[in-house]
Amino acid sequence: MYTKYFDIYFTTATIKDWFPLLENDLYKKYITDSLSYLVKEKSVFVYAFVIMPNHIHLIWQLRGETELSKIQQRFLKFTAQQMKLHMLNNDLEILENFKSNRQDRKYQIWKDRPLSVELTHDNIVEQKMNYLHNNPIQEKWNLAKKPEDYEFSSFGFYVNGKNQYDFLTNFYLA
Repeated sequence: MYTKYFDIYFTTATIKDWFPLLENDLYKKYITDSLSYLVKEKSVFVYAFVIMPNHIHLIWQLRGETELSKIQQRFLKFTAQQMKLHMLNNDLEILENFKSNRQDRKYQIWKDRPLSVELTHDNIVEQKMNYLHNNPIQEKWNLAKKPEDYEFSSFGFYVNGKNQYDFLTNFYLA
């Protein structure tokens, strides 16, 4: 079955050099705040997400005349600026890991070119949703015993209706 939507993407963005910067809950909050903003300004719908120690996964849909590259750039630039400002004021030692030799910036938080794949069928959306929701319980990460126990994920929203994030839209009810 073809999805009833257009412009739905599975996106993975990674911290430069796979540094575990996102172990800090404050940096996770910068990400969720930015997603909330993008939803409120009607640029995207966010159907699913997970924030891992050094990367994030999103299933999101573009709205209106929005281009994926522009939304990604705004999202990653804003979150990087927030993280950088916090490190400048509180943790210069960690910030040193993100020094850049590029002409256009002094620091780089996110790895260039996030991976985005368009999702064209409902079953592919479900497959990617299962993948990202189960990521925290993988042996490699061991962030929780059960997917619903991991706070920085949309899993609880789908399983028990727990919506602690104001930016989520239920894919099955949209």
